[in-house]
Amino acid sequence: MTNTAKISVLPRTPAAQGDWDDLVQEDRVHRRLYTDEAIFSREMNNIFAATWVYLAHESEIPEPNDFKQAWIGVREVIVARDEAGVIRVFSNRCSHRGASVCREHRGNAAGFTCPYHGWRFDNRGQLFGIPGKNAYGPTFKSRDMHLARPAQVDSYKGFVFATLNPDAPPLLDHLGNAARYLDDWIDHNGGASNLRLAGVQRFHLACNWKLIWDNAGDGYHVPFSHQSLLVMTNARYGGGDMAYFADADRSKMTNSALDNGHTVIDQRPEMHGESAWRLQRPQPGREPYEDHVASIYGDQAQQVLDTTVGAGMNLNIFPNLALIGNQVQVIQPLAVASTGVHWYATQRKDADPEVNTMRLRTQEDFPVMGEMDDAANFEECQRGLCNSPEDEWVDMSRHHESGKDVPVEDGIIRGPVTTDLHMRNYYAQWKRLMQAEPTLRMDKGRLA
Repeated sequence: MTNTAKISVLPRTPAAQGDWDDLVQEDRVHRRLYTDEAIFSREMNNIFAATWVYLAHESEIPEPNDFKQAWIGVREVIVARDEAGVIRVFSNRCSHRGASVCREHRGNAAGFTCPYHGWRFDNRGQLFGIPGKNAYGPTFKSRDMHLARPAQVDSYKGFVFATLNPDAPPLLDHLGNAARYLDDWIDHNGGASNLRLAGVQRFHLACNWKLIWDNAGDGYHVPFSHQSLLVMTNARYGGGDMAYFADADRSKMTNSALDNGHTVIDQRPEMHGESAWRLQRPQPGREPYEDHVASIYGDQAQQVLDTTVGAGMNLNIFPNLALIGNQVQVIQPLAVASTGVHWYATQRKDADPEVNTMRLRTQEDFPVMGEMDDAANFEECQRGLCNSPEDEWVDMSRHHESGKDVPVEDGIIRGPVTTDLHMRNYYAQWKRLMQAEPTLRMDKGRLA
C-alpha cells in the first residue's frame, strides 16, 4: 500500500477569506502580516509548501552520496545525490518516532541511521533496516515507512527547487520572465556548469521573514542605512561602489516587477557602465592580483577583473531565493519573528586560485560591511510593529502615483530603482497564494 496522504500539519485559521483585501491594499499592508502567528502558519503552507522554493545548488552535492540540509519553510528536508547520481529530496524526520535522521549541515554518506532506535534509510530516503524487525506484525508491514518526499522536485541550470503541491505549474512556468535574468546572472559567473557554491555565512535575525524580503528590492534605503559605508568609501577613495545610490532616482538603475512575485533591481548600467572592478573598495592583495590577471589573461584581463565583482543585479525569486552580486542568499523562516539568512559565496570552476580568492574577498565586503546595517533595521522594524499596535499600516506607496512605473516587454513593469514596486508586486502574489486552498502532498511509497 502506498501511503500518499494530504498533509496539513500547521494551523490554517488566519483571517476570513474576505479579509485579505483589507490586509493587503494597493499601496500598504497591515502590520498583522509581520506579527500574527496564524498568518505565519498559513504562509508555511500556502507560500512555502504550495509553491516552488529553492533548496540547494547542485554544486553543493557534486558526488554520489553527498547530502545537505535544506528547508521548505519550517519543514526540514535532506537534499542528497544517490549512488546513481540522481538528486533526491526527502523529509529529515524518521518515520518511526519523528526524530531527525540527519544532524549535520552537509556531508557524504551512503545512508542515514536514526540515533533514537537505529532505523536505517538509504540516500534515496528508503527504509531498509529495522532493529528487531520480527517484533512487527502484518499491519505494520503493510504500511509505507520510507522518508516522505515532496510532490515535485526539479532544477533549473543547477538550482534545485521543490514543492509539496502536486498541482503547482512546472518550475519553468514559475520562474517566468525571471529566468532571463537568472540566465544573465549564471552567464556572468561562467555558465551553469562552471558555477559552484563555496561556503556560507549564516545569520539569525529577530524579525519576520518578509521584512528581509521587503528590503531585497529596496533601492531607497541605501544612502541612509549604509551611510557610514558610503561616507567612508568616499572619504578614503573618492567614491566607488554604491556611490551611484546617492542620487538614485536620477541614475540609470531600474527596479522591475516580474511575474509570480519575482523582481529585479538592475544596477548594471551604473556598476558595469565602465569598469565594475575599478569601483570596488580596496581588498587585500588587489594590486598583485591585477598584475597576475594581466600576465595570465592578456587582452581578456579587464573582463576577468570585472567578473570577480558582482553581477550588478539583485534578482529576487519569490519566496526565498535572492541573487545579490555574485552571492546566493536564502531566506529561512523560523517563527513569526525569527528568520535565518544564509549567504553563499560562489566560485568559478574554470578560474585559477588567485581569481577565486579575489572573488571571495569581494564577496566578503557587503555581508561584513553592510548586512549588519540591514539586520539592525529589520529587527527594529519588528520591534516597532509589535510595540505600536495602534499604528496599523506599513507603507509601500513610493512611486505608486508618480506615473514612473510603466509596462515594458513581456508583462514586466519597470520603474526607478527607489520605487516600492518590488513590495507591491510580491504582495500581490502573496495575497493570491494566501487566498488559495492548495493540495499539499508528500509521498512515503517505495521508489521503483
